[in-house]
Parts: sequence; C-alpha cells; structure tokens
Amino acid sequence: MSGGEYVLRAAGVGVRFGGVTALDGVDLGIRAGEVCGLIGPNGAGKTTLFDVLSGIRRPERGRMLLDGVDVTRRSPVWRARHGMRRTFQRQQLFGQLSVADNVLVAQEWRGGGGGFAADLIASPARRRRERQRRERTSRVLADCGIGSLGASYAGGLPVGQARMVELARAVADPPRVLLLDEPASGMSAPEREQLAVVVRRLAEEEGCAVLLVEHNVAFVMDLCSRVVVLDLGRVLAEGAPAEVRADARVREAYLGA
Repeated sequence: MSGGEYVLRAAGVGVRFGGVTALDGVDLGIRAGEVCGLIGPNGAGKTTLFDVLSGIRRPERGRMLLDGVDVTRRSPVWRARHGMRRTFQRQQLFGQLSVADNVLVAQEWRGGGGGFAADLIASPARRRRERQRRERTSRVLADCGIGSLGASYAGGLPVGQARMVELARAVADPPRVLLLDEPASGMSAPEREQLAVVVRRLAEEEGCAVLLVEHNVAFVMDLCSRVVVLDLGRVLAEGAPAEVRADARVREAYLGA
C-alpha cells in the first residue's frame, strides 16, 4: 500500500433512507498511487458511499475530505474540476456522439483558448488547444485498447467496449482520484485485462488514487493492493487481499466459504 496522507477520506459517514441505515459511521481513505477495492453483498452500501464520495448525495453525518480539506458540501462539479472522476453502474455515454467526441467532451470544461471570439475566427491558440485535445483523446483511446473505435457511434457499442469508452472519458483529463463503479461488468476476459492495465498505470505512473466497486472478486483480489469489505452499511474488514480472503467474517457474509 502506498504511504503518505490520504488524498480522499470519508470520516464517520452516515446515510439513512427513511428507516433504513445505508451507511453507519463509515471511515475510508485512499492514498495517491493506491488501487483499493470495495466489495460486499448487495445492499451493503457501496453505491451509496460512492454517491457521497462524488458529491451526488450529502451524508446526514460525517465528513468528506480531499487533501485534508472538508469538501462535504461541495458539488459533484466542483469535485470533478478538482480532480475527482467517477464512472457509474449504468452506462452514461452520449450515444449520439462518436467515441472520440465522448472523450473530447470531458476536456471542454477548461475552455477553448481565447473565448468565443477565438472560436469564431479560429485563432491559433484555439487551433493549438483543439489539436492538443485530439492528440490526448487518441492516446487515451489507444491506452484503453479502443483506438480503432474513435469514429464509431458510442450508442452502438457492446457493453464491454462502452465501459472502456467511459473509462477513457474519465481519465481524458488526468484524474487525481478515480471512482469506478462495477467497471468490469459485461466485459470479456481480454477487456478486463486491458482495464487492469490502464488502472495500474494510472496508479503507478500518474499517482492516481483509485477506488473501485466490483462484484468480480477474483478481479478485485488480483488488481487491488487493499480491499475494504462493507456489510450492512459498516466496514466489516479491510486489508491486503490475502488477509481479507482469510477473514472468517468476510467468508460468512460475502465470499460464501
């Protein structure tokens, strides 16, 4: 596990839906360069925790810290613009756009260089920025193993390729924190291998802090340096993959052994 302070931390997070406690005092931290897996049975609170981490849902209690600063009340847009990216269980592509345009969209928020007037006259700064974005898009698509799909419409892709496009879009503007919600769902074995390559590179070479929710336990145990197990809204166990596998509470609650 990477050393140093947590880049992203949930401290004492609690969420209720009516009379149901979805999260009950959850503490979780991710360090730069770490790939951490979040597993647990259905209804354990994994997606709710992702919603809190990304700012979609505000917790009833507890805090969210980014680089030690309280961001609990910050919006998802603010968090995204400060380096936090997320994918979702359900595909969220712009189906009517090409694969390349889906990835280009993720880079547009930084502006085009020179404002609206520069767009109208196609200024050198604007052309240079656009060229840089397209070069970045081509590199990211190639890294994700879908370099040949740039001109394809995203809405017509099979599930595994569509998830790789979502990953490419999430990392097109380099993230500091990446939250992946069931990224391997619907993927073939070669696609899962490519996904693992991309995630490892982001962590090891770019220092990105990665947290992923995934039901494919073998994939999680192979990819992650640390695994956290949620059960009934609480952290049941955490540690290295081998430690979590050997935990009798985890086997009883989730692994079925």
